[in-house]
Amino acid sequence: MNAWLISAFLLFPYGLINPKRSIAIPTLLNKALTDNPLKTSVDTLVEQAAQQFMTAPESVGLSLGIFKNGQTYVYNYGTVEKGKEQLPTDQTQYAIASISKTFTGALLAQAVVEKRVKLGDDIRKYLTGNYPNLEHEGQPIRLFHLLNHRSGLPFLLPDVPDAFANTAIPSSAIATELLKNYTRADFYEDLHKVKLDAMPGHMFKYSNAGAQLMGYILERVYNLPFEDLIRMKLTQPLAMNDTKIELTPSDQPSFAKGYNCTGVQMPMVPDQLQGAGALKSTVADMLNYIQWNVSEATEAAKLAHRPTWGDIDRYSAGLNWQILKSSGYRAIWQDGNIPGYSSLCVNFPELNMGIVVLSNECDRKTASRITALANQIAKNLDERAVMLPN
Repeated sequence: MNAWLISAFLLFPYGLINPKRSIAIPTLLNKALTDNPLKTSVDTLVEQAAQQFMTAPESVGLSLGIFKNGQTYVYNYGTVEKGKEQLPTDQTQYAIASISKTFTGALLAQAVVEKRVKLGDDIRKYLTGNYPNLEHEGQPIRLFHLLNHRSGLPFLLPDVPDAFANTAIPSSAIATELLKNYTRADFYEDLHKVKLDAMPGHMFKYSNAGAQLMGYILERVYNLPFEDLIRMKLTQPLAMNDTKIELTPSDQPSFAKGYNCTGVQMPMVPDQLQGAGALKSTVADMLNYIQWNVSEATEAAKLAHRPTWGDIDRYSAGLNWQILKSSGYRAIWQDGNIPGYSSLCVNFPELNMGIVVLSNECDRKTASRITALANQIAKNLDERAVMLPN
């Protein structure tokens, strides 16, 4: 697993979606409940990979979506809540954690297309007050640094490295505790205290604080709340009506309960993370998002995928997308992991294909297992698919 994935694990109308299947099909030999009809070759290859994933005792529920050559497929396994035989559906909401950062990247790309900002702008242009600390050797943090994890900002604000010393507790759970009652004013106060130890753009340092700050900057650029921007610029145009930060009372029955490796239900991650990891979504919505990314039909989508760091012929980073290229084919992906939820979204533009995996369980092995699941399915769908590092 590469450094980005290890760090990401620590915290955090296109096409037609298959009709919701309402009948759970119990299977024998301790297989997980599923709505997979097992009628096509795609159904069969998904069944093999997904049932293998669900054999882990920690597994709870799984929703998986595939887009391939204009067709979409949705499969659900397990349950939305322990102790119940209630399958997820294409409308079940999951926390998507750090996949949220790609939405922030898409918003930044749109702001560039609209000429409201430039990717290379000094971030201090959009901050109130004096921040001489946000440069090193005369080189400032630039907007794109906030979304390729080379800003030099810490993993999280508040920056309490000692809090993560206890390796028995997942870092994401520790971060959730630190963020309780932590305000935006606290964030900016701590931002004044940041000390950069290298020039921005040169050193990888996974930073939720960077993506969170990018969300705050976009709010100032547009003079609108971040969630309103997400809705206006992305979710409404893409018919992603169930993708949001703040859940309403009517959303609660559709939201899957999230669990840790011991089966304990996890509390919700604080919404103030917003563009760094607070979005919730469904497999149906994420398939629309995948089609927007795979098609690269808009300037914003193209810009979000344009490398801002790395070797464009091998591994690089865009606006919070990781990009792996081999034999002219790209895999553009991001995973997400927070207490109770693990997810992965991967796009293969040249293959007109994409996969999304959403799970309501998270432990230190879930991210690797989800990557293996996606790799197995992608390779069986198209042998040219670039395999993600695992």
